[in-house]
Amino acid sequence: MMTSRQGVTATPVKSHKFEQYTPEQPDATENFSFQALTDVTKAILHHAFWLAEQKHHLSLREYRKLLFDQGWEGEEKKYLKIAAAFGKFEPQDFAQVEPRTIYQLAERSKQYQSVLDRLLDLSVINQETVRSLMKKQRTPRAKKAEKLSIWRRLKNGGRYCQIPPIHEELEQTGTTLQAMMDEEGLTAQQIVAEAIALRKAYKQGLISVLSNE
Repeated sequence: MMTSRQGVTATPVKSHKFEQYTPEQPDATENFSFQALTDVTKAILHHAFWLAEQKHHLSLREYRKLLFDQGWEGEEKKYLKIAAAFGKFEPQDFAQVEPRTIYQLAERSKQYQSVLDRLLDLSVINQETVRSLMKKQRTPRAKKAEKLSIWRRLKNGGRYCQIPPIHEELEQTGTTLQAMMDEEGLTAQQIVAEAIALRKAYKQGLISVLSNE
């Protein structure tokens, strides 16, 4: 594998024309469809490297004119990303990799930088190898913590709050609440509302708890 590109030169300023890449002719024993895919991948990389060279050597005005004349304004960005991501490789290195994978690696080059670095150490790069490295690189997304809510909706558009069941081994909250209801003749809702109001006042420093001392 080569780690630097040789012989890539900018097109002369006065003759802007997209580089023509001539695909190799498939042998009789080769499957034509896979050979055609190989040619597409190499052509993509050839064009990306060439376009990056034009951007580097031409003035901004000349470069924009080149894109305008070819009807490529706005389309060049994806190829410049490819040139940046695969700058240490030769187009031939990825002949056995399908085009969509090339675009994916370039679009997420930061995420797949370790994959690109690993590929530099391989003597043969193929679709299976690249996909395997990409799969290992992917980290499972952390599950977003579900926001707990006590609110429930009514059919008329209103809402009400519903406190979830309280499970305790000694059932202290339930027995205390029931005792208050029996002794004071209040509903559970009234007692809970009062308790929440007292807790809020305590958290705001409006009341304090006195110790036995």
